[in-house]
Amino acid sequence: MFDDLAEEIHKNAVNKGFWDRPADPIFLAKQMMMIVSEVSEAMEAVRKEMNPEQISDEFADIIIRTLDLYAGMAEAGYVTKSLDFAIKEKMERNTHRPKKHGVRF
Repeated sequence: MFDDLAEEIHKNAVNKGFWDRPADPIFLAKQMMMIVSEVSEAMEAVRKEMNPEQISDEFADIIIRTLDLYAGMAEAGYVTKSLDFAIKEKMERNTHRPKKHGVRF
């Protein structure tokens, strides 16, 4: 599910020129910060009480950028685990963690 979607999103990003250079650590760090930028935009949409569609669009941007980056990193050999498997594995681990994972917030 996520693996296929990531591949589709990444293919489009490549076709649109967003991956026109090698996936070196600096480029990947920039891509990670673009995800942070999208999170900030979502926070601002909530803070400014924008309409629900705008907030949904910002969350879509976060997911699209994240899946694109994962697929690009997989293509470059930085990750090898299926994202579908990684998510299921992490969700299972989280079910056994303590409340708030043992921290105050």
